[in-house]
This record gives sequence, structure tokens and C-alpha cells, in this order.
Amino acid sequence: MFGRRRTAGDRDRVEESAADRDLVAEAPGGDEAAVGEPADPTGPWDMAEPHPEAQRVDLGSLQVPVIQDMDIQLVFAEQHGAWVTVRYQQSELQLQAFAAPKRDSLWDDVRAEIAAEIIRTGGTATERTGPFGAEIAARVPAQPDQPGPGLQPVRFIGVDGPRWFLRGVFSGAAAEDPAAAAPLEALLRDVVVVRGDHPMPPRDMLELRLPPEAAAALEEQAKAQQEGQENRFATQPNPFERGPEITETR
Repeated sequence: MFGRRRTAGDRDRVEESAADRDLVAEAPGGDEAAVGEPADPTGPWDMAEPHPEAQRVDLGSLQVPVIQDMDIQLVFAEQHGAWVTVRYQQSELQLQAFAAPKRDSLWDDVRAEIAAEIIRTGGTATERTGPFGAEIAARVPAQPDQPGPGLQPVRFIGVDGPRWFLRGVFSGAAAEDPAAAAPLEALLRDVVVVRGDHPMPPRDMLELRLPPEAAAALEEQAKAQQEGQENRFATQPNPFERGPEITETR
């Protein structure tokens, strides 16, 4: 299964493979040949598995590495939910995490759905193998449902993890230039997904939220703006206006 993160059983197999590296086989000519070593595992990581220490911003279901000259934003859209946008030079990476079944891959199905939707809206989509496995190289309309010469390059990647699925969308220079994509790909490999233990239907989006300090600052800013609006439209007292009077009849 493409991109699935290692389970406890997988880690046991990795340890067995490591033990096998101590074994040697007799090669032709009497030379000794070591048993092949497995490749070093890379992320994205699950919160529950060992992962490299790094400075990351906590956005709820995603912990995104903080890297110099990269701008990280959390975007909320009424119709499309929330996603993380990472900008670097002329490139952009969008990240979203979803709940997934324990054992099945979502990316195989999602990949076909994405390609069909792109073609339906007047774009083009080609499946190929990239640094994260199967991916979609697409050209999509600059404006939805308006195909034409304004097609923009986009790359869709997917990673299946233990009970989660992570989708990444590369745009700008990173969609076509491997050198431009490399810094954002390195960031993606160091993302940590926080699935949580609560049950969720497959494909439901995992919650994204602002870090506590950012949420508090945003709340203070909204409060100040509200108070400013209230003060702006408040009626100022007139010092020359007569107040209520009491008439006493004797």
C-alpha cells in the first residue's frame, strides 16, 4: 500500500531486517556479500511513532515544521473546510488531513476521483510516480468551470497513514520544477499527523485550529474592533440637553 506509515508489526519487521544485516552470504568467487539493507524510513509521521525532533507549529491535526523564509497560514473556507498553506518563494503547498480506515488505502480511490473532477472541469490529469509514490500531474483552470488557455500546473500527492490520510497540493513553480519543489517536499516529509483516538467516519477532515497564542491574539483583535464599532455609532451625551425633570404639585 502506497505511503502507509509503519505499524507496530512493521517496526518488528524492520528490527528483524536490521538483525539480518549481521548475516552474510557466500557470493560467487568466495567473496562475502551482506544482506540488503532496508531504506531509512521517512515521514510524514504519525504522532504515536518515533519521529525526529524539530520546531513545529501546532495546528491541531497537523504539526508543521517551522523553516526560515517559509510562510505558514491556516485558511478557513466556508464551503471547503480548512487547510494549511505553506508558501516559499514562487511555490505553494496546501495540506489537509482526513480520517481513514485502519487497513485500507484512501489514496487509490481519491486519486481517481481527483483526476475525474479535473477533467470534468476542463483540465488535464496524468498519473505518474513521484518522490512520494503515485501522484497526479495536472493542469487546472485558473477559474473553476472556465477551461481555456489559463490552465495552471498543479501536483497532487497522497500519503496513507494509520487511520489517517494526508493530501498535499503543490502549485506555482513547485508543480513543474523539481528544484523548486525540493524545499516543500522536505517540509512535507517532516510533518506530524495527530489523528487522535476518537472514532471518525473515513474521509472526514481532521480538525485544524490556530495555536493557543494566535487564537488569543485574534480574539483580542476582534474584540477591539467590535468595541471600536460600538463607540463609533454610540450617541455622545449633549451637555446642553436638559435631562428628565420632576414636577411637584402642591
